[in-house]
Amino acid sequence: MPRKTPTAVRSEEIDLHGHRVSYRIAGEGPVILLIHGIAGSSQQWLDSMSMLAEDHTVVAPDLLGHGRSAKARGVYSLGAYAAGLRDLLVALDCRKATVVGHSLGGGIALQFAYQFPERSGRLVLVSSGGLGREVHPLLRAATLPGSELVLPLISNDTVRNAGTAVSQMIGRLGFRAGPDIAEFAPGYGSLADGGARQAFIHTLRAVIDHGGQRVNATDRLYLAEDMPSLIVWGRRDPIIPVAHAGIAHRGMPGSRLEVFDDSGHFPQLDDPMRFARTLSDFIDSTEPANVDADAMRARMV
Repeated sequence: MPRKTPTAVRSEEIDLHGHRVSYRIAGEGPVILLIHGIAGSSQQWLDSMSMLAEDHTVVAPDLLGHGRSAKARGVYSLGAYAAGLRDLLVALDCRKATVVGHSLGGGIALQFAYQFPERSGRLVLVSSGGLGREVHPLLRAATLPGSELVLPLISNDTVRNAGTAVSQMIGRLGFRAGPDIAEFAPGYGSLADGGARQAFIHTLRAVIDHGGQRVNATDRLYLAEDMPSLIVWGRRDPIIPVAHAGIAHRGMPGSRLEVFDDSGHFPQLDDPMRFARTLSDFIDSTEPANVDADAMRARMV
């Protein structure tokens, strides 16, 4: 069977509420919204986007404060991010989406489904935050007082260009060779920009403190019972333990769980073909939810 020609991914920009929002988009059909993690960007989805775009419209924004989007002063909470993504979908005339979130983006995806159930057809959590206290000590340390003074030192050009030393240092902290290190180092390198650094600090302190994750969505997971849900995790995740995948799976009745045995924190980068196939199969075998505010209220009371 001949292989399909890869679908081209376009980079676009839009002005929302006076702020530049950069996003990647590809394909036609039902919408998939891809939400990256902290200090990341839409580029982390590129390996899967072309495959997913064969049958879908795939939208991957740079969150405010990240990538090529504006580094505006403002609120960097899960709720603010979710509202911004709702506004982007409205501007793009996307009525409903399969909402996919990685790491911090998983917490945003959970918040999006909670705030805007009528726009959430399916929910996909990839190595998601918001499901337990445990998180890598390096992220906890970045929330401590004075971290604003340290981050410029570890993100400057001299440190970033010392590739071998940085890789060895990160490896000693428990990160695997491959996407964990390849994505972690550039993510911290991006913090050389003052605006990105402030957004990172504000976002991190909204969800993590010195003791671990401070945002916990487990008491609301039951609200996803009427929404097709998929959980994807790397068994070797050093950032957020794979045990959190089981917490989500048990708390979301009817959810599917897919663990990538050889993956770390970025299963979509470790094995993009498997990730795209898993997501496509999940979408093809489920019907999008039709949950409105009344249905949500009925489940809560």
